[in-house]
Amino acid sequence: MRTLSLIILGILAFVLLSARMMSDSPHGKDFRLSCDLCHSVKGWKLDKDIYSFDHNSTAFPLSGQHTVINCRQCHPTLVFSDAGTACIGCHTDMHEQTVGPDCGRCHTSNSWIVENITEIHQRSRFPLIGPHYTAGCDKCHPSASLLRFEPQGVECFDCHFVDYNSTTQPNHVQAGYSKNCIECHSPTGFTWTGSSIDHSFFPLTEGHAIGDCGQCHVNGNYNISPDCAACHQNNYNVTTNPNHTSLSLPITCNDCHTTVPGWKPVTFSIHDNYYVITGAHTAIAVNCVVCHNGNYVSTPNTCKGCHMEDYNQTTNPSHVSAQFPTDCEACHNQDAWIPSTMDHDGQYFPVYSGKHEGTWTNCVECHTNPSNYGLFSCIDCHEHNKTETDAQHTGVGGYEYNSIACYACHPTGEKQGSFNHSNSGFPLTGAHITTSCLDCHTSGFSGTPTECAACHINNYNQTTNPGHVSLSIPTTCATCHTTNPG
Repeated sequence: MRTLSLIILGILAFVLLSARMMSDSPHGKDFRLSCDLCHSVKGWKLDKDIYSFDHNSTAFPLSGQHTVINCRQCHPTLVFSDAGTACIGCHTDMHEQTVGPDCGRCHTSNSWIVENITEIHQRSRFPLIGPHYTAGCDKCHPSASLLRFEPQGVECFDCHFVDYNSTTQPNHVQAGYSKNCIECHSPTGFTWTGSSIDHSFFPLTEGHAIGDCGQCHVNGNYNISPDCAACHQNNYNVTTNPNHTSLSLPITCNDCHTTVPGWKPVTFSIHDNYYVITGAHTAIAVNCVVCHNGNYVSTPNTCKGCHMEDYNQTTNPSHVSAQFPTDCEACHNQDAWIPSTMDHDGQYFPVYSGKHEGTWTNCVECHTNPSNYGLFSCIDCHEHNKTETDAQHTGVGGYEYNSIACYACHPTGEKQGSFNHSNSGFPLTGAHITTSCLDCHTSGFSGTPTECAACHINNYNQTTNPGHVSLSIPTTCATCHTTNPG
């Protein structure tokens, strides 16, 4: 019983002592944590065997190098409430307040070495691109310690005013060039010249896509005119096909030329003022020499001027032997030579429509005499049908199996609307039945007279038994004669 009493008294004494010590704690008067979180009855020295305080429950969780350092390195006074959470509270600002107090923007608790400074810089007001991406920090932030990063201006001129002032080709100061460098220079370019120049005011494309500025800016002259003639006057002067000078062609080269190297293709927008280019001619519109052949002054603008050789060599039909007109447009259009545009169906005989559509291939099938397309043949194609044709024309007045008769009675090649002399005002009887059509229709079929004397006046004049003329016998032959032969 006595032993138990002693234990209780010991505990009460330790509690009273602890309470007294807390009131006088080196950790500050407001410290309220239990001592046994860090200390034991062995003494006030930190007992790591029983240490159970969770620093991560505070406003400053420990990570990286902070997990292995001695508490006193951050809490030298042991008054824990005195320690702040900002890095600057413990660490000297080597950058001398040039980048702000937040070390965590660049550093971590693992190491002071910054592995991703360029990536960090991309989140600043001056993201690094082009040559700025590879430049050393001291190139823009010079300092004795290399640790001061004074804020810089973000305009090109803020850093490059020396380049601007010292440039002589061209002289930026004298020319009054803009101090906003990116109006002419690319921020991604690694040089001030060549492809890094924004030449959009005069696009350097195709033939102008050159890397040597001196080709245009001769002798360092950068105040040149954008007009073509400023560089190409000599090209204009020496060109002979066509001769630009003698023809007084305008010196505004882009009226006809593009910037494609070689001056071709050429577009002569006012060509229609001289000769309208349509149809098949559009395929050679950019190849001027096909028509002009070096002559741009007196180039003919008629078909035969260029196509006389086509005319002479054509054999189906032979234009020369048939004496066709040399006015090509009378039969052809500018799209192609075939089909021709001669109105054969409307003016002469339907061969592209009706019964004859698709039954022939070449003109010479009907026009068997290539030297005279005024002649034609029907029976050359229909020769195997004579017997049948004869039978079909039984009782048809004026029927003959010859081409002239075929066309006379069938001017459209159709049975419908054909001509039957028996149904006309002059039915054929007697000797007229066997008389050739052309004996009466010497001047064509239209308007042929029906009076006997129109065809037989010679017979009247020459008859002497009796003498019709001397006896003044009337010329109405039918008064005395019939149509019987003789």
